This record gives sequence, structure tokens and C-alpha cells, in this order.
Amino acid sequence: MQQRQMRQLGAHLVTACALVGVFALAACGNNDSASAEASFSPIDDAATDGAKRQVIGTDYATVDGKTSETGYVTILRSGEQRGSSAALNTFGQIVDDTNKPILKADGSTTIADSNDFSSILRVGSKLYAVSQFESQPGSMYLTTLSQDSETGKLSAVGTQAINLSGINGIWNPCAGSVTPWETHLGSEEYEPDARKGVGSAASMAPFFGGGSVLDGDASKVNPYFWGFPVEVAVSESGVATPTKHYSMGRFAHELSYVMPDKKTVYQTDDGTNVGFYRYVADAEANLGAGTLYAMKWTQTSEAGGSELGTADISWIELGHASDSEIKALIDAKPAFADIFELGTAAGGVCADGFKSVNTNGTGQECLKLKSGQEKAAAFLESRRYAAYLGATTELRKEEGVTFDPDGKKLYVAYSEINSGMEDNKKAGVANTANDVGGPNDIKLRYNQCGAVYAYDVDSNFVATKATGILTGRMTTKRDPNMTNPSTMAAYADDSPFVNNSCDVDGIANPDNISFMAGQKTLLIGEDSGDEHQNDAIWAYNIESKNLTRIASTPYGAETTSLYYYPDVNDFGYIMAVIQHPYGESDGDKVSAGSAERRSYFGYIGSLPPHK
Repeated sequence: MQQRQMRQLGAHLVTACALVGVFALAACGNNDSASAEASFSPIDDAATDGAKRQVIGTDYATVDGKTSETGYVTILRSGEQRGSSAALNTFGQIVDDTNKPILKADGSTTIADSNDFSSILRVGSKLYAVSQFESQPGSMYLTTLSQDSETGKLSAVGTQAINLSGINGIWNPCAGSVTPWETHLGSEEYEPDARKGVGSAASMAPFFGGGSVLDGDASKVNPYFWGFPVEVAVSESGVATPTKHYSMGRFAHELSYVMPDKKTVYQTDDGTNVGFYRYVADAEANLGAGTLYAMKWTQTSEAGGSELGTADISWIELGHASDSEIKALIDAKPAFADIFELGTAAGGVCADGFKSVNTNGTGQECLKLKSGQEKAAAFLESRRYAAYLGATTELRKEEGVTFDPDGKKLYVAYSEINSGMEDNKKAGVANTANDVGGPNDIKLRYNQCGAVYAYDVDSNFVATKATGILTGRMTTKRDPNMTNPSTMAAYADDSPFVNNSCDVDGIANPDNISFMAGQKTLLIGEDSGDEHQNDAIWAYNIESKNLTRIASTPYGAETTSLYYYPDVNDFGYIMAVIQHPYGESDGDKVSAGSAERRSYFGYIGSLPPHK
């Protein structure tokens, strides 16, 4: 267990309550039904240099009325070896298409500190973890786990790089989920822009090294290879089989979340001026063929009139396909110009025959679909085609997604409310760059600290309405002109929180989220720069609106892989990876090769099980 701050607690756990108003839509309150909700001992925001270098986890957790001692437990750190081969069994080592380490010019290997999503899979009597490393090229590792039958402690018995040659490697794998049929469902974020040509994916050439070519084989690079969900099935004997799902659309996949019907999948798209997607598989527990839809946002709240807005949600069908159909299109090596003709705009207006779109931070584009290219556009240029058909592509930093089956709410995190989500503004200042040429559907108030929205879901698992439920609060360090009325004064120069531009008692840049079903609790992980110097994990009670900080991470780290496992052989876990410590800030506080920079794969727990 990592070193953590211990506190003297009374007979009952304490739950921290966030300030009302800008942080939550309802006042804080108590709920007498303790057995029906989770609660945690709170931790303070890291205020000393020592605390800011640690992973600190909540000391106690109560689930279904039962309390257990917790903390943050590390399973593996990147660079650690579990197995006999340094080449194959070193966690986070980047490998090529032959599963050999990719070498630098000096002959050294690369250990990624970018572990993002790590799943826990129950396969027969075995426990496995699939971990993905967010880089270009990326890697995936299969780890065999042991579980202490008395304490629930998870340990790594062995780890091995997964061979990704059959899917042309993996690009920037980010967040993920576990399907109802116990497979790992990963992602490929920030897909290469094929409009810019093969060079947009040049960073993947080293993957095609064949075990010996230093810089790889650039002739094998195709930007349309990447930008899809990746599912990994694991057999009880420990064989991992990765599958890339081309029929689920190509965009900056942050996370794909399968609903209880085992067919509907909600997919978030990370970036600037991005969309929100719903995929409906043809058959249960089979993501190999289905229909892709893109969201249309019709705002029902006043433009910029409140801290959080509301909208009616509808869906535009992009097309139906199978993985094999789209794979065949990719293998034919199409260029962007084979799918769309690109025109120019004069005064923000496209020429006749062209449609105007504004996506992915590239600004206004004038597009004309080539004859017969509907399917290629829908599944290879999904975001552009969604905008072309009238869907909303104005979202900013769309991140985690999770579901409350009791409340029928889909929760989605937006790490920033900025750019296209504003009304012809950027960071609260007049700027048309992200709305020109588009429908300007979303008109929210600027908030760099981000927000979480709840989507109502009907009996067919279709999202119909969006309502903002929780946001952070900027300081004048971030919003000096107080363009947002809720902005508070910056922390004083002598404050331990001077380097934070969002209130440390609220969320900042929500990213991975996970709902504790049956416990009224939404878990929220952060991905902050200077908004929060030390990223936190929070537990938010959706009824009482209590917000409790349950973990703090080292300088410059990001919380990833936040995922609740209610019952794994009679123990519960909140999985949490600590990615790239000292990577986003405060890099001067450790040396370049310091072991303190290694990512942590671990969990908060073990918790009492929720049956």
C-alpha cells in the first residue's frame, strides 16, 4: 500500500460537502439510508511538497452499510518486469509488429509512462488485466492477477505485451470500459487527419519495424488504419485476441460504453469541435456490425444564461456497416480526396454544391461528398460526415461516459466548457473561429474547469435530454476579467494552492467517470493542467449533492482508468491509474529519468462488495 495520510475518525465516516451554487444544482443534505449509498473518509487537498509527491487514497469506505479500511494499492508501475523476458515482460515497453522492443538510435528501448485504461477481466476462475499505453505507437499488456482470499489484495503474477500486428498496431489508446461479456473495450484517440496525407500518421512507422528496422517502414502507414475502438478478448488460458471495430466509426475515440442491452454503445470524441455518437449493434454481445448515429443538440436553456444548460437530444443516422466492409475500404488505401472534394469559403459562405462544416479545431471547411462515398464518409470520416448531415460537432474535451441503471441516466464528462460550446466566443471573449460555418447549436457559459452532464435515457437506451449537474469554479488566475460571474479570486501568492486556477474544493477538468450502481455515487477523475496542480478523484452523491475528495495524485499526473468493480470474488475495487507523474507540470521537481515519473496501475480498496 502506498504511503497515505491517516486521520483519526469517529464512529461514523465523514462526507465532505461541496459549496452550493456553482458546484451543484441542489443544496447539500443528508440521506438516512446509509446502506443504499457509498461513503468515504475525505482527504484534504495536497498542501505540502511531500503530499504533492504522493498518491493518497481515502482511508475508509462504506458500501451497503459495511465499512472497510482502504487506501491506494499499487499493482504495477511502468518499467517493472513480471516474467523472464525483459523484452516481452516489462510493463509498458513499446513493441513493434513482431512484439520486439522498438529501439532508439542508441539501442535503448522506450518505457511508456502513459498507462491509461487498465481493465479487470474475470475469465472462468482466472483474473486478468488488459492495460493500454497512450502513445504513438501504443502498446497493450496482458497481466495475470492473483487475489488474496482474505484481504482481496490484487497482485501481478506476470505481464506480457499483446501482439497487435493483426490490427496494424494501436494509436494513442486512451480510456476504455469492460463489456457485459467481460472483454476489454479500448480506444484510439486523436485520429490522424487523413486530409493532411500519410504524413499525419508518420509516428506509427516504427511499429512496422519487423524486429530490426530502426525507424520502421513508412510505406506501410495508412492514416485510415487508426481511430477506432479496440476490443480484447482473453481466454481462461491467457490468450489475448485484439479486434478493431471499424463499423463503430472513426474519430478521436475517448471511451465506448456498452449499455445493458448489450447492443447500444455510447462513444465520446475528445478534442475541439467534436461529436457524440451512438452505435447499435446488429446482435447482442457482438460489435462487428451495426448502425452509427451522431447527436443533434437543441438547446432549451437560454444562451449563456446559466452556469449549466439543458438541451433536447436527437440522433442522425450516419450509416450501417460491418467491420469487414470497412476494413476492405481501408485496405483499398483511399485518400481523403477520394471521399470529399474540398472547396473554399468566401466571407464564411461556401460555394454552391458544397456544405459548410466546422470540426476538430480545423475551422470552417467546405465539403462536397464524392458520388457513392456515403459509407466511406460515415465510417472513415465520421465526424466530418456527421457535421455534413447536420449533427452537432461543437463539443470540447468530451471524455468519460457511464450509466446509472436505476436512475436511467447516462453521465458524460466535458473537461472544459470552451470554444465551440460557447456562443461565438473562446474563453469568454468574442471569437467566431469555432462557430463560423456551423449551426452554433451549443451556447453555454465559458468554464475552463469543466462540467458533468446527465442524459435522460428511454426504454430503448436512447438519450433524449441533457442537463448539466456539476461544474468547477474558475479563479481570476484563469478568468482574469471574470467573464463567468461565478469566478472567484485567485489564491494568494503565499497560499499552498497558488498554482491552481480552479477552486480546490470543487472539480476541475473531469475526465474518467464511473457510476457506483445501487450506491447513488458518481466517481469523477480529473485531467488538469494548472487548473488543479494535483489531480484528484471525487465521489459525488447524486441525491445529497455531497462531493468528497477520495484520492490525490502527484504533481503533473492525470487520473485515468477510473472504474468501479462492485463484486470480484466478494471484494469491490475502484480501479485508478496514475498516468505520467510530473508530465503535465512541475517536471523540474524530478530528473528526466526518475522512477518517480513511472505510471501507477492500482486501485482504491478493497471495498465491501455490492451484490
